[in-house]
Amino acid sequence: MRLVTYNIEWFSHLFDDADRLMLDDKPSARYGVDRYTQGRAIAYVLQRLDADAVMVIEAPNTGRKQSCTRALERFAAEAGLRTRKAISGFATDTHQEIALLFDTDVLSVVEDPQASEAAPRFDDVFHIDLDVDDRMDRVRFSKPPLELKVTTSGGTVLRMIGAHLKSKAPRGAQNPDEVARISIANRRKQLAQAIWLHRRIKEHVEARDHVIVLGDLNDGPGLDEYERLFRKSSVEIVMGEELVDPHAQSLRKPRQQMQLSTSRFYNPETKRYFRALLDYIMISEGLEAYAPRWRIWHPFEDAECYDDIDLREALLTASDHFPVSLDIELT
Repeated sequence: MRLVTYNIEWFSHLFDDADRLMLDDKPSARYGVDRYTQGRAIAYVLQRLDADAVMVIEAPNTGRKQSCTRALERFAAEAGLRTRKAISGFATDTHQEIALLFDTDVLSVVEDPQASEAAPRFDDVFHIDLDVDDRMDRVRFSKPPLELKVTTSGGTVLRMIGAHLKSKAPRGAQNPDEVARISIANRRKQLAQAIWLHRRIKEHVEARDHVIVLGDLNDGPGLDEYERLFRKSSVEIVMGEELVDPHAQSLRKPRQQMQLSTSRFYNPETKRYFRALLDYIMISEGLEAYAPRWRIWHPFEDAECYDDIDLREALLTASDHFPVSLDIELT
C-alpha cells in the first residue's frame, strides 16, 4: 500500500465557483505558471505516484457554493486517477482545506472526529497557558486536522489524521521588534496546536490503535532561532514517543551531511531558493512491523526523480512542496 501527503500550492485557484476546472492560459496563484500548466503538472505527479490514498494539503475550497470533495473528485476523474473518492473535514476560512483522495477498492474511509477532556474536538477551543501567566489562553485551529477511520480491504483499521499547522511567519511586521513579537506569539500558538494534536495521538496509541499522521507541520527541529526559547519544535511535540518518522528523526542527529527537505521557496530579496523539511508521515510503532519505506519525491535530492525529465519538471511546476510517500505492507 502507498500513502502520500502532498501540499499542492493554491490548488483552489484552479476551480471556479461551481468547482469546474479552469485549465487555460490565465495565471494560477503559483508564480509564473498558468492554470493549464499547473493543472497538468499536478495530474501528472499524482498519476506517477499511483497512491492508494493522498492526503491533500491546501485542497480546494469549501464554501457557500464550493465543495472541496466535489472539486477533487472532478479533478481525479479528469486525470484518470484511481484515487477517485474524496473526503474532507471541518471547513476553513482560508481556502486551504485538508482532504483525502483514496481508492475505494483498497480503502473504506469515514470522517471520525474525536473529543475528550484533554483534547477537545479540533473545531472547538483548546485552553492552555501559553505564556505562563497563570491565565488560560484560547487556541483554535485555522485549519482543523482531518480525523479519519480507515479500514483496508483486508480488515486492518487505521486512525489517520491529516494536519496543516499554522505557519509562524511574522506576517505584517514593520520592524525587527515586531518580527520578534509576532514570531514568538505565532510559535506559542503553533506549539499549543502541536500539544493538542499530540494529546489526541496519545489517546489513540494508548487505545492500541494504529495511527498515521500526514501533513505539513510548518516546522522542524532547528528551523529557526525562536525554537531555542521553547526547547522543542512542534514536530518533536507531535511525534513525541508515540510516533516514528525517519525524516524528522534525522534532524536530531549531529553533523548531518545533507539536510533533507520537502519544499523549495524563492526569496525575492536574496534572489535565491531556500529549502525546508515541512511535510511528514508519522506512524505509530506497531506499524513498523509492516516494512514501512518512506520517500521524498524531491527532484533535486532524489536521483530517480531528477533523471526522469517529465517527472522532474512536473514536480517543480505543480507546487512549492514535494510529495512524501509511505509504502507499507498492509492489505
